[in-house]
Amino acid sequence: MNQHARKGRIGHDRWLVSYADFITLMFGFFVVLYAFAKADQKKQVQVSAAIDVAFRSLGFFPATAARLSRAAAGGAEPAAMPMNIVMGEDLLAPAQVKSDLERIRSAMTQTLSNEVAAHTVSIQMGRDGLVVSLREAGFFDSGSAIPKPEALPTLRRIAGLLGRTAYDVRIEGHTDNIPIHNSQFGSNWELSTARATHIARLFLDLKAIPPEHLSAAGYAEFHPVASNETPEGRAENRRVDLVVVPRTQINFAAPNAPPSPGNWRKITDDE
Repeated sequence: MNQHARKGRIGHDRWLVSYADFITLMFGFFVVLYAFAKADQKKQVQVSAAIDVAFRSLGFFPATAARLSRAAAGGAEPAAMPMNIVMGEDLLAPAQVKSDLERIRSAMTQTLSNEVAAHTVSIQMGRDGLVVSLREAGFFDSGSAIPKPEALPTLRRIAGLLGRTAYDVRIEGHTDNIPIHNSQFGSNWELSTARATHIARLFLDLKAIPPEHLSAAGYAEFHPVASNETPEGRAENRRVDLVVVPRTQINFAAPNAPPSPGNWRKITDDE
């Protein structure tokens, strides 16, 4: 009797082994799920950061970073979120972009020291990148879109420096608010655009900058850097800006499309 009872008790307790195995497997399953959740969170942060950098480079949505960071982190904004620009197989951080632009700025300032001292050229960091500003007094006759012959050596030096970078160059023509109407131009729009395109054509003729890295636009009097109420301010506004910007492309037709990785380029010391 006791022997039969002992055998029955052993048989009924065997389910504990299977139960323990089941609990162990469930524990492992949830550990794997937790690990995947953490990995996805990191990817969300990286994607949101890349989108934010692209929008910032175009001047859109300055508050995007904070909003996307909080969303990716589940409502808690991290103290310092690394923001990387996807660039092929590499990651180019904004700090690296800034370092590249500072290096270009230093080389420009050294090469154009005479023009900077004469106040015909100014070099500073802008919202979209490095801005090399060419004042009208040093490069154009009043009402003309053709660069002065004496300004051509300076433009060649600038083209040579810009051609060593892998970033885009956007050439922007600007005027003051005094209306123009002569035999060549009926408005400041036409004058500012013509000046920008003449500089672009010169750079292309010199084969200094690849055409796909170059663009030109005219803004007339609508992007002033100084007041148009004084002669000095109007003189500052009559300028052509060469803006060195990182390359990016966003397809707004594609829903939730991140920046295209293939359109980011990195400056190397050999370039």
